[in-house]
Amino acid sequence: MIYLDNSASTYIKPKEVIKAVNDSMLSYTANPGRSGHKASIKTALKVEETREKLAEHFNVESGQNVIFTYNCTQALNLAILGSVKTGGHVICTENEHNSVLRPLEYLKSLGKIDYSIAYQKNKLGITLDDILPLIKENTYMIICNHISNVNGSVADIKNIGKYSRDHNIIFLVDGAQSCGHIKVDMKESNIDYYTVAGHKGFYAPQSIGCLIMNDKYRPEPITFGGTGTNSLELYQPDIYPERLESGTISTPLIIGLGAGLDFVKDNFSEITNKIDDLTTYLNYELTKMGLTSYTEPENSFGVVAFNIKDLDSSEVADILNEKYDICVRGGFHCAPIKHKALGTLEQGAVRVSISYFNTFSEIQRLIYAVKHIYKACD
Repeated sequence: MIYLDNSASTYIKPKEVIKAVNDSMLSYTANPGRSGHKASIKTALKVEETREKLAEHFNVESGQNVIFTYNCTQALNLAILGSVKTGGHVICTENEHNSVLRPLEYLKSLGKIDYSIAYQKNKLGITLDDILPLIKENTYMIICNHISNVNGSVADIKNIGKYSRDHNIIFLVDGAQSCGHIKVDMKESNIDYYTVAGHKGFYAPQSIGCLIMNDKYRPEPITFGGTGTNSLELYQPDIYPERLESGTISTPLIIGLGAGLDFVKDNFSEITNKIDDLTTYLNYELTKMGLTSYTEPENSFGVVAFNIKDLDSSEVADILNEKYDICVRGGFHCAPIKHKALGTLEQGAVRVSISYFNTFSEIQRLIYAVKHIYKACD
């Protein structure tokens, strides 16, 4: 089997991640921070190691700025729902996932906010010029998908972040597809909230995400419960990260995320160069065939979207799966506005997403299969 659906979830995990998760099931199974005994303290300290690694990697003040979530969707919901300003206005982009669009639409349906969608004029991705015409007096948040999970469009987050800082607008960046692929310095880019999907570019297990915050803004909790602190009180504690982490956190997955982060940092140049090479080669060969590619050559971060003539993208994905044993994704990728912008609401798009563990020969076999499907359409 050739697995090329790594934007949904990386399939092959580094041996370091597998070992870390296995070790956690042997040595770190106490509930972190919920008891005063040595087993609980030992586990809590191990969790804090990963917090501090993430804080350092994204350049925020401390591990207290790192909130562990079940996934990137929960992190985005926490940032959006926890920061709502009734009567306010939010700007997002055409590249947003439903984990942004649906919370916004929900808040709009309640009459709490209004929101606008920025469409990109630059073929490479969203820029500040796309955002500026939508700014209103009551705009309090700009949400920007960093790398599109549909076609790899890359947003200019530095200029958008600077504008947001200068105008006291919360800047939320969805880093689901960019973390592990692009080095992000939250202070340098003036990012207030950045969300992480651990199981993608950091090669961690599924169901572990993060909301990483700077020191300027804090969302209100959207879940309430046990935190291990102030247990006699009926209100949520004011201490971070406990205020935003109710219930037992997933120690094995957090430790796995820490190992995945280490793996990416230790091999960053090798990982990014290989993914760049494979992405560029695939995109070149697809366009040489005369297929419609929706990914710009410069956006070589492992995501390539295309269609074969008028074939439904899900049909193409099914053929690749059943006849050639190649896993890709067809359809709409939980990003309806992006497909509207691309003009693919009827057909969807075939998405190939590459990881460090894919090989040149696998990409060649995909190209061979696509050529045969293309010729069969004649």
